[in-house]
Amino acid sequence: MPGYPKSCRGVSKPGRAWVLLAILPLVLPTAPAGAQLTVETRVAENFRREPQGQILGRLEAGVPLSHVSSQASWTEVSLEGWVWTASLRTTDREGFQLVVSVGGGENVRAAPSGEILGRLEEGTLLEELDREPGWTLVRRSGWLWSPSVAVAEELAEGSEAAQSNDGFVRLGDRTPILSSPDGDTLAFSSAEGDVQVLARQGNWTRVRLDGWVWRPRATEGDAPDADDAPVGDVTPDMLTGQGGDAYVGRRVTWRILFISLERAEAVRTDFFEGEPFMLGRFGGGDGPFVYVAVPPERIDEIQGLTPLEVVTITGRVRRASSALTETPILELLAIERGAGR
Repeated sequence: MPGYPKSCRGVSKPGRAWVLLAILPLVLPTAPAGAQLTVETRVAENFRREPQGQILGRLEAGVPLSHVSSQASWTEVSLEGWVWTASLRTTDREGFQLVVSVGGGENVRAAPSGEILGRLEEGTLLEELDREPGWTLVRRSGWLWSPSVAVAEELAEGSEAAQSNDGFVRLGDRTPILSSPDGDTLAFSSAEGDVQVLARQGNWTRVRLDGWVWRPRATEGDAPDADDAPVGDVTPDMLTGQGGDAYVGRRVTWRILFISLERAEAVRTDFFEGEPFMLGRFGGGDGPFVYVAVPPERIDEIQGLTPLEVVTITGRVRRASSALTETPILELLAIERGAGR
């Protein structure tokens, strides 16, 4: 969908064909032996000490970083850059040698007096790498929200692909397939999938893969499978209570008091950053809060709602209880106005 990254939820059912590629845009691959794995920021983003933790600074879009590890929806990276020495003081805390000491923080740059990569907060601990007159090269590891990170992997020659006959190539397990050279990761290969070679450009090869994917029915107009039929008499309290996760993926129809249309911040890890969602109350003004993720093609429809308007929605349960507020999250499938106020 335009406006925020796509997700892919795995489906396991008897008798279904397995896809050769797993579409995992939020998961970064582990660098194979002999490979250099780097990432860069897609957008300006907070740089944190730990997932959802203390903000160490904020990085600009396009900053090159070294990939350290990945955890759920978060990516650990290593930042290197130059900081004005007068804005630092020495320390021996937590194995670091320097700390940002000026109020309001200080810029970190690609070179002395060079391009600004971001701004580090006062109190951020740093490792010292080198010095030049007036400037210090520093390093710090931290965490970024994975949808804000793009992958750029350079494989060691011959490490992941073995050339075969007839214009086909066999890829190694979980070789990233990109949208373009140095572009976004679209998918990862399996170790058993041969791909057709279409073109070559320097160290890059354009490939084609034929295969089958399982497409779960996700629209209101589709005839549901037996286990995809709407479930009745389900309330938010049932979702947030014990056993509520059993309803994830099921469709429900609720009467909702519309409050506002919001955009998800990075701290809301059950959404993509910037993903639009509707804030409402189940059943009316005294009911529990619910979140309804809104697809981009329905934004205009939701923007036309009046605050405190009562609507009937059909949605698919994304999360029984959000990590941040323990609120149910639905994905909007259909909406009906004219339910009164």
